[in-house]
Amino acid sequence: MSRITKLAPEQWDERLRAAVRPESLTDLEQGLTRFFAHCPEQALGLMGFGGALKRHRRLPERLVELVRLRIAFFNQCRSCMAIRYADALADGVNEGLICSLERPQEAENLSAAEKAAIRYGELMATDHLAIDDGIYAELKAHFSEAEIVELGMTVAFFVGFGRLAATWHMVEELPEAFQKAETIAPWGAESITVR
Repeated sequence: MSRITKLAPEQWDERLRAAVRPESLTDLEQGLTRFFAHCPEQALGLMGFGGALKRHRRLPERLVELVRLRIAFFNQCRSCMAIRYADALADGVNEGLICSLERPQEAENLSAAEKAAIRYGELMATDHLAIDDGIYAELKAHFSEAEIVELGMTVAFFVGFGRLAATWHMVEELPEAFQKAETIAPWGAESITVR
């Protein structure tokens, strides 16, 4: 059970309802907004930032999804691990590819650019001070500086809000495998596709 009360859309600030249009979304797709609705001003600001990251993305959806799922594993954010975004699936993400995230640096079906981005995200989630000149040199071999900045902001978003979501323990709507108490992984388990 969630540790913070989820607010139903009829309890949301009207500006938040207008921005999200919850009537067209499942409860799971309403996601963290049900919690953020307690603080509508901050929620709207966060939605602006998250929306800008998504709408103006230079990085491939496939790469972003792989990085997101690897970070979700380290965060143990169960909702993050259970969800698969439709645009990433359309860009080639499948469960076989997600299984490669168990040992991404050994995976033959990940590109060198994907491995570099995944490694960066993994370090941000586990040991950010280990990110040194060598890590940035590897990133620069595959990405422009604008893409690296975008990757950094995206990863920071995933790490921070994934950890927050993990502490709120929002698991009621997830497949059973994601409701268990032990450490879990996004690979090899039932998932949910969202828009």
